Amino acid sequence: MDLIDSHCHLDDDRFDDCRAEVISQAATQKVSRMIIPSTTANRWEKVKQICAEHDGLYPAYGLHPMFIEQHQVAHLRELDEWLQREQPVAVGECGIDFYDSRVDEKWQMQLFSEQLQLANNHRLPLIVHVRKAMDEVISLLRRQANYGGVVHSFAGSLQQAQQLSDAGFKLGIAATVSFERAQKLRAVVAAMPAESLLLESDAPDQPGAEHRGQLNHPAFIVEHLQIMAELRQCSPEDLAATLTQNTESLFNL
Repeated sequence: MDLIDSHCHLDDDRFDDCRAEVISQAATQKVSRMIIPSTTANRWEKVKQICAEHDGLYPAYGLHPMFIEQHQVAHLRELDEWLQREQPVAVGECGIDFYDSRVDEKWQMQLFSEQLQLANNHRLPLIVHVRKAMDEVISLLRRQANYGGVVHSFAGSLQQAQQLSDAGFKLGIAATVSFERAQKLRAVVAAMPAESLLLESDAPDQPGAEHRGQLNHPAFIVEHLQIMAELRQCSPEDLAATLTQNTESLFNL
């Protein structure tokens, strides 16, 4: 069984003292490859270096909406240059986040829209973050995204999941699915075609039910793979094969 963590922030400073161990631990659980999205312009170099130092790590470069106060218009031009020079597997992490407020709505929308255009220009998929803005994101993706991508840590409705799938987007399923209270997400996992799903950790954040209060690790995705298989009434091995193929195809691995 070969697994790919489709969303892991292995560059996070919390991994600085244990990164090699985390990668080794993941390998023991057959998690042999990981997509490493970035968050801000000043993190791109670290993501690049980590991916160059370890086999099976693939970088993505973008401007994350949760760090909106750090982004500048000039970073979009720099991002264009990075995408051309470094040829990553995706543009991201980018998106819209209205969880706290909509005070910076115009700037968020501009940044996301321009990153969608960069993805088109470089023929790359997108890694999309969205909170409290799913309808706005779906609308923009339908109009502007030509090469698909993934809405990571999906938390929307079944109807929204179907709309995203119709627009050429996968749904990243994180360890949130391990919580029994996540009935809406569990219904999506059970109902959507397996070809619409990806497996992700979002490490070091979003630990599952078995790891509350701990640093999340990519190795832990085997645990919510099991839950996803139970919800879908299929074998973990069969589901893993499909999810791995989905990730390889999306990111051209």
